[in-house]
Amino acid sequence: MNHAEQQVRALPLWKGPITLDVLKGGVSNSSFVVSDNSGKWVARVGEDYPFHQVSRLREATAARAAFEAGLSPEVVYAEGGIMVLRHIDARTFIEADVRGNWQACVETVKRCHHEMPKRILGQGAIFWVFQILRDYAATLMDKRHARAGEVSRWMKIVDALEAAQVPLPIIFGHHDLLPTNFMDDGKRLWLIDWEYGAFGTCMFDLANLAAANSFDEKLETQMLDLYFERRPDEATLRAFFAMKVAAALREAMWGMISEIYLNAPGVDYVAYAAEYLSRFEAILKNYQTRFENI
Repeated sequence: MNHAEQQVRALPLWKGPITLDVLKGGVSNSSFVVSDNSGKWVARVGEDYPFHQVSRLREATAARAAFEAGLSPEVVYAEGGIMVLRHIDARTFIEADVRGNWQACVETVKRCHHEMPKRILGQGAIFWVFQILRDYAATLMDKRHARAGEVSRWMKIVDALEAAQVPLPIIFGHHDLLPTNFMDDGKRLWLIDWEYGAFGTCMFDLANLAAANSFDEKLETQMLDLYFERRPDEATLRAFFAMKVAAALREAMWGMISEIYLNAPGVDYVAYAAEYLSRFEAILKNYQTRFENI
């Protein structure tokens, strides 16, 4: 029995004897499905990760707000790095599911943007991907990561991508729209895992959704039309494609930083970073072809 399992078993909220099954798929937390006499629950165990700007207190605040907004399961316990949520009987998406249900995914994200801000109490957090990328870059240089020699080039690109952004309203974003964070119970979609939930603009979530789920250009255009309820102008389109490059780089650098600090069983952070670095280079090439050379 590992430490995370011991922590979950020791919680005071269980009714009678429990069974506990490991929930696979997490790349930075330990998760379990717990059954007791009162039902089924999901327990997530994780620490604060300052190297990823992750606070478990902020995550719990966002998760509670997401439940109130009708987006996520109910949080029944959150303390000391452990969060327990009501279990939902639902299928976890893969990329093809997101593409096949893109309208519902976009509408869910839009609900997050509009419904979450009024429900976030206490100190708010901000997510600005360009600041995060610079913070990651400094860590990779300080730790003499194997790819530290590439950081200077990436940061020049980051500066140009940030300069391409346009003013947009402040919303509350999810900022981690991997396919596994969408679940379908047959009646509706759920949006889970709020580690990176924070105030920002819609552009990162839209770009992240497209980059993490391999949207083609036609699907991207449809997504933007649906979200903005109109055809975006050329400056907004450029900002989107620039943010898509940044979103892919953030995912790649997330893997590199995780390689240094994390050790989730069965997770190959080097391969994860390499996959998203390949996506980054491909998306960057398309951006350069359409808009400019960087």
